Amino acid sequence: MAASPCRLYLITPPRLDDLAGFGRSLAHALDAGDVAALQVRLKDQPDEVVAAAVDALMPLAQARGVAVILNDRPDLAARLGCDGVHIGQEDMPLAEARKVMGPEAMIGVTCHDSLHLAMEAAEDGADYVAFGAFFPTATKATTARPSPELLTGWQADMIIPCVAIGGITADNARGLAQAGADFLAVSAGVWSHADGPAVAVKALGVKIAAGVAARALGD
Repeated sequence: MAASPCRLYLITPPRLDDLAGFGRSLAHALDAGDVAALQVRLKDQPDEVVAAAVDALMPLAQARGVAVILNDRPDLAARLGCDGVHIGQEDMPLAEARKVMGPEAMIGVTCHDSLHLAMEAAEDGADYVAFGAFFPTATKATTARPSPELLTGWQADMIIPCVAIGGITADNARGLAQAGADFLAVSAGVWSHADGPAVAVKALGVKIAAGVAARALGD
């Protein structure tokens, strides 16, 4: 999941009651635009439910060159053969997660609105840091509300990619891409789109491209 001007990073809904149906929606979404990664984020679900989701979705994603990241659980991510894991500040420490996942796996770290936490994660070997929530979101409880300038500052001083997350839709994606996000993490903004996930991915791609172009021009 190497950084580029800005790409999509999709996150699953917190529950997948119709796994086969979601798989079809996912395939359409991935075929509709430039998606770098899929995070399987099934909160408070049994291991066997998470494993079934990974087994069903990982072939769809990897066949399209999309990395599969598991949320919270390095042990389960390693066992299931995921490309990486995303950990929060209250999850397994990064050094321990690296031992579990191995040197080649991608490990991302939630850093809220803290440059200090992000720099610590980078120094400890994280492959990316995630800032957010930039906008109100019903997907998870959040208190941090970083400004887009945090992304700009990160790009100026650091090498590893940064992910913007939290309430991102086609209506607000342009500014974050322009500010310097390497990836935009989106969940409800795709899966709950009135016209379907594929339309959402296409719309996000247009706004991301506009933001990247503005960034290049220095607007």
